[in-house]
Amino acid sequence: MQTTADVTTPSGKMTALEKRSSISLAGVFALRMLGLFLILPVFAVYAKQLPNGDSSFLVGLTLGIYGLTQSILQVPFGAASDRFGRKPVIVIGLILFVVGSVIAALGNTIWTVMLGRAIQGAGAISAAVTALIADHVREHVITKAMALVGASIGLMFALSLVIAPPLTELWGVPGLFWLTAILSCLSIWIVLRVVPNTTINHPHALHEKQQHQPWEKVAFDPLLMRLNWGIFCLHAVQMALFVVIPTRLVQMGLPVLHHWYIYLPAVLIGFAVMMKTIIWAEQNKKTTTLLRITVLVLGVVFFLFAFLMHSVWEIAFLVTLFFIGFNILEATLPGLISRIAPPSDKGLALGIYNTTQSLGLFVGGAVGGWIAQHFSAEAVFFTSTFAMLLWFMFALGLKEPKLRQRHEQGEAIQV
Repeated sequence: MQTTADVTTPSGKMTALEKRSSISLAGVFALRMLGLFLILPVFAVYAKQLPNGDSSFLVGLTLGIYGLTQSILQVPFGAASDRFGRKPVIVIGLILFVVGSVIAALGNTIWTVMLGRAIQGAGAISAAVTALIADHVREHVITKAMALVGASIGLMFALSLVIAPPLTELWGVPGLFWLTAILSCLSIWIVLRVVPNTTINHPHALHEKQQHQPWEKVAFDPLLMRLNWGIFCLHAVQMALFVVIPTRLVQMGLPVLHHWYIYLPAVLIGFAVMMKTIIWAEQNKKTTTLLRITVLVLGVVFFLFAFLMHSVWEIAFLVTLFFIGFNILEATLPGLISRIAPPSDKGLALGIYNTTQSLGLFVGGAVGGWIAQHFSAEAVFFTSTFAMLLWFMFALGLKEPKLRQRHEQGEAIQV
């Protein structure tokens, strides 16, 4: 049975309950994302062994299709978690993820693997997990809780870059899907046995429940739409990048087993720069300024990709710049969403945010693969540059959100 705890003492430190909730749910995120990340560095090369796997469009579609099913089901899963409880919905989503992983592992054609990836995406639990984190922490410390999630995802991405090639040599890509299924089962155990049932309550909870905004007002809020477009673009260009880069590195003589030489330093440098940069931005109330600068820098990076693909060193340099920008934006956007969204409708706002994120993954994989097949890798980078510039123009209207005074005093978020 779920109980509530009233936390009204202002503090910048997380309580034991908040730490346990944040760390365990970050672990669920991490294990699930590790399973998704493992195939990114190797699938474009592996797919050539499958029937129809020589089609860049089908490879991109297979990589991105789980984003399509997630984008369709993210809001329904989030709404169901409001009605039936967070944990049951999360467990159902993880079970679907296991089923999809098994189908992909057993698949001997690219179409079967694509079906498995689609079912993986049907376990659209990101909004429900994020909402459960929000149930368990105060807004005063929610940035720290989200940072734990972001850090865990970043570390899993770095780990996947190192272990995916040797594991592929050992077990093959089907073995990676089997590992993904096992990790998802472990995530179910964490949700049921480790994540606490206690949530934080505060005196205004009932009042906030009665002040829901119409869904269309949240969905079409100008500031939230700018952020949602941003996360769509960010994950679209990321997926398009991984449709092109692995194959280009192989053509340059760098075997898949050694691709982590490029990716791992890039991710770790990006993570280190991200931490210092975000701390500075929050201390100086320059978060939206940082966002705009980073988006513009990424636009320049993709433009340079179109001209500097002649050596492994050039690719390594640009991939490092990409991950610096990617990590900064990936950590900044969720915090801005949670601060700008109406307190009583954060669940809906997070569902829409995760939907556009997932849709970006699908569009990036499918469109990136189609452009690469019918035009060139350079055309993919020019398209990504245009997307970044468009995002920069939208971001010009963002204002630095104010911290809600009620939550400053230690009150919980009610999702």
